[in-house]
Amino acid sequence: MAEKCSEGLLNGAVPGETGKRDENLKRGNWGNQIEFILTSVGYAVGLGNVWRFPYLCYRNGGGAFMFPYFIMLVFCGIPLFFMELSFGQFASQGCLGVWRISPMFKGIGYGMMVVSTYIGIYYNVVICIAFYYFFSSMTRVLPWTYCNNPWNTADCTGVLDVTNGSTASPVNFTQIFNQTLKRTSPSEEYWRRYVLKLSDDIGNLGEVRLPLLGCLGVSWIVVFLCLFKGVKSSGKVVYFTATFPYVVLTILFVRGITLEGAVTGIMYYLTPQWDKILNAKVWGDAASQIFYSLGCAWGGLITMASYNKFHNNCYRDSIIISITNCATSVYAGFVIFSILGFMANHLGVDVSKVADHGPGLAFVAYPEALTLLPISPLWSVLFFFMLILLGLGTQFCLLETLVTAVVDEVGNDWIIRRKTFVTLAVAVVGFLLGVPLTTQAGIYWLLLMDNYAASFSLVVISCIMCVAIMYVYGHRNYFKDIEMMLGFPPPLFFQICWRFISPVIIFFILVFTVIQYRPISYNAYVYPTWAITIGFLMALSSVICIPIYAVFCIMRSEGDSLLQRLKNATRPSREWGPALLEHRTGRYAPVLSSSTESQLEVQLLNPEKPKSDEAGMAVAITVGSNGSTHSQDSKI
Repeated sequence: MAEKCSEGLLNGAVPGETGKRDENLKRGNWGNQIEFILTSVGYAVGLGNVWRFPYLCYRNGGGAFMFPYFIMLVFCGIPLFFMELSFGQFASQGCLGVWRISPMFKGIGYGMMVVSTYIGIYYNVVICIAFYYFFSSMTRVLPWTYCNNPWNTADCTGVLDVTNGSTASPVNFTQIFNQTLKRTSPSEEYWRRYVLKLSDDIGNLGEVRLPLLGCLGVSWIVVFLCLFKGVKSSGKVVYFTATFPYVVLTILFVRGITLEGAVTGIMYYLTPQWDKILNAKVWGDAASQIFYSLGCAWGGLITMASYNKFHNNCYRDSIIISITNCATSVYAGFVIFSILGFMANHLGVDVSKVADHGPGLAFVAYPEALTLLPISPLWSVLFFFMLILLGLGTQFCLLETLVTAVVDEVGNDWIIRRKTFVTLAVAVVGFLLGVPLTTQAGIYWLLLMDNYAASFSLVVISCIMCVAIMYVYGHRNYFKDIEMMLGFPPPLFFQICWRFISPVIIFFILVFTVIQYRPISYNAYVYPTWAITIGFLMALSSVICIPIYAVFCIMRSEGDSLLQRLKNATRPSREWGPALLEHRTGRYAPVLSSSTESQLEVQLLNPEKPKSDEAGMAVAITVGSNGSTHSQDSKI
């Protein structure tokens, strides 16, 4: 027993530690803290930072939007981020294992897994489209530059057709400059008629687009190769995938601000419209963007933090990562609007006429603007390579969340040794489920999943998680856990936010989402009722896990009455607490039953007793939970 304790202290994060070995030999740890921070930054900073935030900012008052945005960051974003990091790090478990804290709420973990599954399926399809554009950009002339391609229509109007003496039909300048909203650009026709070969209805799947299917396979292979050794391999990959997007953003920013009209675009992005501050929709958009951008309630934050060493300062990490995420969003706005301002200047129209968000920005508006630049294929390659890396950073954590949850739930040595095969199985299933999204109706399904699968369900999951930790487990217990882990209790500001402010903001986001709900549409296409019904079912499929598992847990709990069963179902299990024995101090310290103590006294009087008996007595030592003493039978 003494040897085990000394080994634990050797691998533990104790003061004066010099070793680099893993603290948790069974699950493994990050190679160093930089790997965790870079992985978390890559997870939080995704495609939404580039194609959603800049659009929200200019639509909601420009610079004035920054005020509610940072208010929501301080009072909701950072506190929730810190809560999830500390939750996973304390228990060293994934999104399922952490609910030993209150087993009745384990359905929250299953809900997180469902959400991560949905997002992982369609997110990799977006990455595969970026791969397709990346490969298509490796040419002398970008294929969406002119209107003289077989897939173009008579309505196509390219901004370079006349100035470059193209053989295409003459261009109607009135159509270009005065009717920009009605014109069909070559980039839009390339997107709709060539890349997607878009069908006319979500139910008309058509054929599988083989080029997209191939790129989907490439993206899943890349994700698997980066994760086949878990955090040991992904922790090394993020040195590149999490940092190089900033290099590309800087290159595009420097190129963008040197263009004519760039200042106009940036001013359109930043100029405050203070009258919009009083609009509830602006505050709702700010809160929603913070919540979704940081990746709260996906399960990824809990999973990544579970591989930290026990005494790591996750309070510091949460502030660094959250601020980095939001600063990236603001920075990306400069990159996007400098180019869009140049394009609007070239067309002689207002910036609002060329601004877009989502796939429309990434695969139509911005690529068209890049065709106006000298050496346009170079800038296109850089832009889509940046999108690929931003997407992969998030996808790594989504896949690791699912794999870690499965491995931790089974928990035996057999599956731990075969974690690579679990990762491969999840990747293969993810690829197969993504195949329908590469059909001619795939973009309809992708947007349906994006709008419903990870929308209000995340808000509900996060709200219930706050209530379960703060009010069922108890805020005092949780604050003591954090103090035991970090050496200091959470600051008073975070205590207030966790108990009162953040749940209120989350509830506000939920109400705002319901009030602002509009049936989904894609350009002029309006989704049929049956498709919207499927969307709501996807959203409910994650939330419904919570009450179903709660009922199941209560039925399995001991007790003569419903109230007694409910109390037992919400009480922390005996396994709750720090994963390693060396960290189980205070109320989590191992305790000896009276029978074990008497056995130890006999052991002292009989020093020549066989070692096998010593092992038997050692097994009788039970780790107490919250200071309680438990006796174990011979089976355990």
